[in-house]
Amino acid sequence: MADLDPELGEEGQTAGPGARRAAALLLGLGGDLATNIFKLLNPSEVRLVAMGARELKRAPPNAVPDALRAFIEQSGRVGSENSMGDDMLREVAEKALGSDAVRRAFDGVEAPIAPDAVLGPIAEADPESLAMVLIREQPQTIALVLSALAPERAAAAMEKLPADLRPQIIRRMASIESVAPEVLKEVGAALATELRRVIAGGMRRIDGRASALEILRRSPGAQQGEMVAEIEKDDPGLAAELRGKLFTFDDMRSLTDRDLQQVLKEIDGAQLTLALKGAPQGLRDKFLRCMSTRAAQMLSDDIAALAAVRLSQVEEAQTAIAGLALELAGQGRITIVRAADKMV
Repeated sequence: MADLDPELGEEGQTAGPGARRAAALLLGLGGDLATNIFKLLNPSEVRLVAMGARELKRAPPNAVPDALRAFIEQSGRVGSENSMGDDMLREVAEKALGSDAVRRAFDGVEAPIAPDAVLGPIAEADPESLAMVLIREQPQTIALVLSALAPERAAAAMEKLPADLRPQIIRRMASIESVAPEVLKEVGAALATELRRVIAGGMRRIDGRASALEILRRSPGAQQGEMVAEIEKDDPGLAAELRGKLFTFDDMRSLTDRDLQQVLKEIDGAQLTLALKGAPQGLRDKFLRCMSTRAAQMLSDDIAALAAVRLSQVEEAQTAIAGLALELAGQGRITIVRAADKMV
């Protein structure tokens, strides 16, 4: 609509031949198309078209056909120069729709298919169900699926997978550069079948290790030792993990003051400061009460002066101190009272 060609007269504005041709074209296109074109015009262009329409209304009956013929003749001259018409339309369309849409329309380039769309139902599964299906697959397959998902969905599913499996998956994901849609479609179809079985069977994720640990914690000390020793014959790693979690740093609050003082004699000062940095105030106060006034004040000052530290460092220090308490209990130097132990 750039060629609306307004003319100004003494009595006001005159639309001009360009505006009359534009008004005639809109009349010829009909209401629906004309509505869409009007949405693309700025206010001044709409005003000129309106002026052209008013002039056509006052003009002789053949004014509209004449204006349309003039428009068609002008269009013919534009299209007669090789591919000028195609280039012009391509340029206009690109400004309105973007280069990708223009390539698809003018060059027949197919729109890219999003990888997660190829995966089908798997791409929409909740993280827990997806993890339950993926856990049965090889790390390479898991990496392929997670790479095709939106990052936030992939991260949520990764959190549900075993921690020792995650590094293998990440390493393989980092090496994936491209994958054929057919491969993704095949993998997605197979996993979708497994997903339907999981959902239909009402399966849910159970943390058996946490349940086993809780049962052990509620057992008398003597039974704990016996069961862990038996487990150690077949799986030393699992036994060590269970043994380390049977008594935690938070359980130190169950020690008597005398036993805690015995533990304090063996603890490295810097390690204690780090452990208490992230401890609940009640547990911190218990440690301080078992120390001399001067030592407690110095420890409090050290904790306050300690800069922000990573949570993993705090947990490491707390685990080491809890392990030390377990060693002292094994040597008979302190007594650890379990919840199931009977006292007289």
